[in-house]
Amino acid sequence: MVESNSFTSHLVELRSRLLNSLIFIFIIFIISYIFAEQIYNFLVDPYANAVKDSQGSRRLIFTALHETFITYIKVAFFAAIFLGSPVLLIQIYKFIAPGLYKNEKKAILPYLISTPILFLLGGLLVYYLVMPLAIKFFLSFETIGTKTTLPIQLEAKVNEYLSLIMRLIFAFGISFQLPILLNLLARIGVVNSQYLKTRRRYVIVIIFALAAILTPPDPITQVGLAIPLLLLYELSILTVKFTEKKSESENIEDA
Repeated sequence: MVESNSFTSHLVELRSRLLNSLIFIFIIFIISYIFAEQIYNFLVDPYANAVKDSQGSRRLIFTALHETFITYIKVAFFAAIFLGSPVLLIQIYKFIAPGLYKNEKKAILPYLISTPILFLLGGLLVYYLVMPLAIKFFLSFETIGTKTTLPIQLEAKVNEYLSLIMRLIFAFGISFQLPILLNLLARIGVVNSQYLKTRRRYVIVIIFALAAILTPPDPITQVGLAIPLLLLYELSILTVKFTEKKSESENIEDA
């Protein structure tokens, strides 16, 4: 009976924390929608900077009456998830923390801090490097036209452009969690540093295949995702090896 009451109280606490997180995310969504135009301008800035030196006028178009409204909704939702995720992680940590030992809390805390940081780094890579290069790559296929041929010029749609950059930010942000995933697997004994080293050639193939799936069919974004993931994989090997040495030293001290 006591175990049943304890389980029920844990469920109530989990529901309360998740509800608080959702309320916070909803509040951010409302605020983000109020400032949706400013957020939109921020997300469009890579495109604006990439085309500012091109000949002729550039614009983003919409072809449906409701398209801009739906786009602002998407922008607000994107900002709410982006800004609200750390709060959700904190609430989950607070829920599981009472059941952890002191050393376990210390072990989880770095992952809790590094998760949003790595996600942010992935987003920044998209915003400041990958998107500008990809836009210039796609613009290189434009033609001026001659007397016998029509010009080919990009008329980018608002919804399609923003969907692309938001999808890439999430794809890069989630992919940048690779070191955290590998370190967690190492802590529970699923992998070790030697295993990661010997499987490197297979991981390279998997990373490039994953990059091809998560990004548009162009070499810029695919390589832009694959190369950082390969570097993060190598970094993961070093951090897993460090964790193994630390665990060994702790076991020796306990003995």
